[in-house]
Parts: sequence; C-alpha cells; structure tokens
Amino acid sequence: MKKIELEIVALSSSVTQTHSYAVVLGEINGLRRLPIVIGAFEAQAIVVALERIKPSRPLTHDLFYNFMLSFNIELQEVLIYKLEEGIFFAQLICSNGKEIIEIDSRTSDALALAVRIGCPIFTYENILEAAGLFMDQPSAESTGEAASGTDEEVQESNSQQSHNLKTMTMEELNDLLHQVLENEDYIQAIAIRDEIKNRESRQ
Repeated sequence: MKKIELEIVALSSSVTQTHSYAVVLGEINGLRRLPIVIGAFEAQAIVVALERIKPSRPLTHDLFYNFMLSFNIELQEVLIYKLEEGIFFAQLICSNGKEIIEIDSRTSDALALAVRIGCPIFTYENILEAAGLFMDQPSAESTGEAASGTDEEVQESNSQQSHNLKTMTMEELNDLLHQVLENEDYIQAIAIRDEIKNRESRQ
C-alpha cells in the first residue's frame, strides 16, 4: 500500500470542540491536508518542540524521548496506519540496532515525538483519500477526530486573542508571559512572545 509523507503545516484552536486543538498535516509536494483534533496537553507538547522552547522541567514527551536516547532506541518514522470510526491510529516504527519494532501510539503522542526527533511522518493513500482535504477547499467539518472548524472561525478566534494582547502595555505583556510560563501554558506563551517581539522590532 502506497505511503504518503506528511508534515505539520498548522496548529490552531478547534472551535467545534472545547479545549481541543486541530493539528493539520500537509502532503509533502501535494495539495491535500489531513486535519486531526488533539487534546490541549498534546498540542502544547507539539508547540514546545516546534518553537524550540526549553521547559523548566521535562514534559512527558521529552521524558520519553530522553528514555529512547538513553537506551539507543531510534524512532525511524511515525505511521498513521488506520482510520476507524473517525479515530486515527498510529505506530512508532523504532529500531534498537538489531530489529525493527512497531509500537502502537495515539496519533497526537506520535506527532509530539516526531517533532522532537525530526523523523518523517507517513500515512497511507486510502486514509488521505478518506479524510483529507484539498488546501483550496474550505475547511469543512469532518467526522470524529478530524473535525477542526472553519477557517473563518479559527481566524476570528485568533484575531480576538491578538486584539486583547495589542491593548496591553509591554509591562503587562511581560508579567503575563511570566505567569503563563509558570503555569506551563506554552501555547499562550508563544502568542505573547510574538507580540513582544513585534513591538521591540518596531522600536
């Protein structure tokens, strides 16, 4: 069965599901997108790795990654191999130097590890055909874990958050950044950090 390589192209709040986030995987050298709804914790773990933030203490996925390094286990690829009743199933394809080992994983956890290690992400053609969207199509709701809300709703939500940050002083932004980092809310920290950088670049 043909495998398609994917990459993470977007991560945003899911308007259709409270406390959920949509990670969007894009077909490399292609137009199709595979949106998957994940939990807030897993979204935060992905953001931390993508933005190269150093947490004050290791997150669960950092711990697992360090464990693999310590025992010379290599994560060769992540494979999203099945879609059943709206739920995506993934495998970690690992090697210990002697044999290839396939470990079942939640897709969100597999992606959080993939971005830390830098390994490729694959899915099968039939999964992309069943749940994928073309990038020039509206982001319509899909079923189960693939629902992510419309582009307009996500943009409106992001715009409201951005507007709130723009009304704050630099001192207030820095205080808020300190608070969210203490609470390990790295997703909000990214937005605050970007607003601070934008203002500093204009000075």
